[in-house]
Amino acid sequence: MMGAQTEDVEPMPGYLELISRASSVMLKAWRDCSQCGLELTTRTLLDHAYITWTEIALFFFCAFLWTQIRRGLTESLFKPLAQWCRLLPKDAAKMPESAWKLVFYTMSWCYSTYLLFFTSYPFFHNPPSVFYNWKSGMPVPIDIAIAYLIQGSFYGHSIYATVYMDAWRKDSAVMVVHHIITLALICFSYAFRYHNVGILVLFLHDINDIQLEFTKLNVYLKSRGGGYFLLNDVLANMGSVSFSITWFWFRLYWFPLKVLYATCVSVPNIPFYFFFNTLLLALLLMNIYWFLFIVIFVVKVLKMKEVNDVREYEEEEGAKAAAGLLRNPQAAAINHGDDHPDDDAGHHNADQGKHVQNGIAKEKHL
Repeated sequence: MMGAQTEDVEPMPGYLELISRASSVMLKAWRDCSQCGLELTTRTLLDHAYITWTEIALFFFCAFLWTQIRRGLTESLFKPLAQWCRLLPKDAAKMPESAWKLVFYTMSWCYSTYLLFFTSYPFFHNPPSVFYNWKSGMPVPIDIAIAYLIQGSFYGHSIYATVYMDAWRKDSAVMVVHHIITLALICFSYAFRYHNVGILVLFLHDINDIQLEFTKLNVYLKSRGGGYFLLNDVLANMGSVSFSITWFWFRLYWFPLKVLYATCVSVPNIPFYFFFNTLLLALLLMNIYWFLFIVIFVVKVLKMKEVNDVREYEEEEGAKAAAGLLRNPQAAAINHGDDHPDDDAGHHNADQGKHVQNGIAKEKHL
């Protein structure tokens, strides 16, 4: 653990101060980098990147392990639970993904919360402290190393899962890029011993994933077994409001003003200063991109439309079927409870699954 320092805690800046000071420091660093190039980059990598073959092997093993754990939980728990709840077919197909992500992100965010608020690490209240006593090749505390192994291997798994296991959405391509950038940040910050920054970044991002998946699960559960459940509808609305607020507060307020200010301004002369901050800025831009979806979602709610994931594809057949269910809810309840659907219905459900899984988005309309 880095030793604590006695300097006064610097007050968190505003957006204008962040832009002004960060641009000034980065411009000066760029002008001073007269020898930057491939040769210096290679030499810096060899001199400052510290990662062992054992750590690399653990990463791949844990990424494979997450995939197998997800498959096991999906088949033994999540799918039977969706069947027991008698979810609509389209919701039953998506419910295991949300349940899995809710379990993981809750676990990981609780651990990063423990590190930031129940240990002696001062990174949240004093972000510049992430670089106190930094030196190349310094040992990584075991509790932070565990967090890095968990998160790094999960995002390695998530790149595969987004393409081959998750439902394909409008922003899935951006999601793959997000996972690649996040994994690069995790590996890069660990190898160059910027691990204190990484813990703060993970804490500020994981909470929104918890709220997103919680909200989606309640959206799926509010219409099940041919009935309507008010409690799940209320929880879905509460979750969506909380998600919208915390997305702005954590990712668009605290993230730039705590993390980017520390890495751009309150930072010693560190290797790969530009590369590291470019990845963090790319992460911020993606957070802004997804915030546009949230704005669309809020507009839909204000217009009294049903809470739904605006990233989802909508199929013409699904829209027609939904209209039919609204016209004849009694028949819908009977058909939904039928344990032996006819061949045509089974064929339709199979085709529907092909539309949204395995990274394929055929015959879909926005």
